[in-house]
Amino acid sequence: MKKILIIFSVLSLLIFIRPALGLNAVQTNTESTTIVQADEETSARFIDEAIGGIKQFYQYTGFANATSGHLLMIFIGVVFIYLGIKFDYEPLLLIPIGAGVIIGNIPFVAGNQTGIYETGSVLNYLYFGVVKGIYPPLIFLGIGAMTDFSSLIANPKLMLLGAAAQIGVFATFIGALYLGFNLPEAGAIGIIGGADGPTAIFLSSKLANGVNILADGTVVKNLIGPIAIAAYSYMALVPVIQPPLMRLLISKEDRKIRMKAPRAVSQKEKMLFPIIALILTTFISPSALPLLGMLFFGNLLKESGRTERLADTARTKLIDIVTILLGVTVGASTQADIFITKDSMLIFGLGAISFVIATMGGLLFAKFMNLFLKGEDRINPLIGAAGVSAVPDSARVVHAEALKSDPHNYLLMHAMAPNVSGVIGSAIAAGIILSFLG
Repeated sequence: MKKILIIFSVLSLLIFIRPALGLNAVQTNTESTTIVQADEETSARFIDEAIGGIKQFYQYTGFANATSGHLLMIFIGVVFIYLGIKFDYEPLLLIPIGAGVIIGNIPFVAGNQTGIYETGSVLNYLYFGVVKGIYPPLIFLGIGAMTDFSSLIANPKLMLLGAAAQIGVFATFIGALYLGFNLPEAGAIGIIGGADGPTAIFLSSKLANGVNILADGTVVKNLIGPIAIAAYSYMALVPVIQPPLMRLLISKEDRKIRMKAPRAVSQKEKMLFPIIALILTTFISPSALPLLGMLFFGNLLKESGRTERLADTARTKLIDIVTILLGVTVGASTQADIFITKDSMLIFGLGAISFVIATMGGLLFAKFMNLFLKGEDRINPLIGAAGVSAVPDSARVVHAEALKSDPHNYLLMHAMAPNVSGVIGSAIAAGIILSFLG
């Protein structure tokens, strides 16, 4: 009975408050619906803003701004790195340059520029050393500190081979004029024939830097990047380009000629050589003083016997640092819209031709010299190919080619004479060109 009363009381209470419960339920449902609608609108607005933000972010990425030119240049940079690592083609040059090419061709928003051309950026400051021709003399200082001129001192007539190879410089100069380049531009392009990267950068920074104005008001183009890349590319491709020319122009019999061992050179001669050579070469070509002065100064540090610490710094730490800065900044200057032009393609074509002509000039002049030499004084014509200034790769290629014809014919030391002569010769040629056109 007690349980029945309790149940009845609960039911009565529910009946009494039912209207109130119904009203509250309607209000709660309305508020819930309003909240749900507001949440949906907020969510939709958030999604739209998020999509808009993603689209805006995408527009600032390299993916949205990449062109076929950027991708081509990045591919070229990767190829440079590959050649340096896989085939050991001038890795100290090609790997920094390849990395620089990639850095310089990361796509930016239209109107913005990569750091190399952005005033005040780190790369722009480092590129100052290229534009003003600061890096090449420092590299020549290191080259001088690591070069042994003994083979040239022992056999001075081989200097003629280094001079003969410079025919590539002047042939390219004439070719560039024929293709429509003005005098300063043609002069800067011509030095590619010497296969000397630092000299090419030095001369182009003076003649073809985009600042000089000719008498008729014509602004000389900035060709530093294409010229530097062409020069270093052909330096690296010495093992590919030169051997076929050697086999084409030099008979197998001549390739077997064994040269007599060079005489021993005293330390006194080694010390006097850089002083005498500095005076003679710079009197002949004063404009080449920044290059030749540092080259022979570096060699004097090496041979004096009193400045070994300075010589060691010049041929190791200093030249390594400068090579890194030079390679990266030159590579980064090759942006697609600046580099992929008709002029750049012509420069690369002229560079290939000039390198072939320089190699042929050295080889043929060596054969010509043998017309006046008899017996053991005859020279192996292969060493004429080392007249280009790609030190020491060209001398190594000559040595390797000689060993293929005669496994006991060692030409490395003999080939170093025209090779270092080629360095001097290309610097003198650059000085002569700069004197006339600068």
